[in-house]
Amino acid sequence: MWLLVITTLLWAASFSLIGEYLAGQVDSWLSVLIRVSLAALVFLPFLRWKGLRFKVILLYMLVGACQLGIMYLFVFHAYNYLTVAEFLLFTVLTPLYVTLIYDLLERQKLRWGYVFSSLLAVLGAAIIRYDHLSDDFWYGLLLVQLANIFFAIGQVGYKRLMEVHPIPQHHAFSWFYLGAVAVSLVGALCFADWQKMPTTSLQWGVLLWLGIGASGIGYFMWNYGATQVDAGTLAIMNNMMVPAGLLVNFSIWQQHPNWPSFIIGASLIVASLWIHRRWIRRPALQKEDC
Repeated sequence: MWLLVITTLLWAASFSLIGEYLAGQVDSWLSVLIRVSLAALVFLPFLRWKGLRFKVILLYMLVGACQLGIMYLFVFHAYNYLTVAEFLLFTVLTPLYVTLIYDLLERQKLRWGYVFSSLLAVLGAAIIRYDHLSDDFWYGLLLVQLANIFFAIGQVGYKRLMEVHPIPQHHAFSWFYLGAVAVSLVGALCFADWQKMPTTSLQWGVLLWLGIGASGIGYFMWNYGATQVDAGTLAIMNNMMVPAGLLVNFSIWQQHPNWPSFIIGASLIVASLWIHRRWIRRPALQKEDC
């Protein structure tokens, strides 16, 4: 649980850094390739294939391709059409995707208690709204929802793989990042504008932080934490990034949010986590023990 909280704080500034220093200045395909390549270098020393089945390696590469490679391609492209606040607003459905995909992978009936707590988190994030939507609202919304879906697939897929085909997580992540690199490399070779490489030390500094810190370390902590909690808690924690990211964006760039809405929405997200752990998850575990 605490790994998810720490990672949320680590990621809080990333949204604003992309929106302010990379979007529209550095080609989105190249931004993704540089970011995931730096993350892959962090875990390259842990790359192991001895004793691993080829199928298991491919599955870990696949979840990395979804959670980082494909997701980032949609994310960086979406920033060309949205402000940071708009982007964060459109991520509110991620908890529902996590809950639904996890239940589908387990081939079980939908757990309505999990859906309820996720919907409560979605409602809290929606209350923290941004009123001045741009003309590219619908296209940006579509891109972010596609990013949310692949992010959820990657999270749930990694969690399930660790349950079904467990391997040391630092070894798993070396393959995880290589999957993301493979997807981003194909995208960059096919679609990138190579004239829009990062040119300033600030842009390279942002990419170094995003690649090594936010991605290399952050995604390892997030996915490791995901294996330690249930799907409902994981779903809710996805929306903790909304108030955290907005708070950083408002603070650094001197924007003036609707503080009552912000406080109410953030409180509702925290309340949804408490309700889930106290009234939904605990009774379910007690029922299983009986």
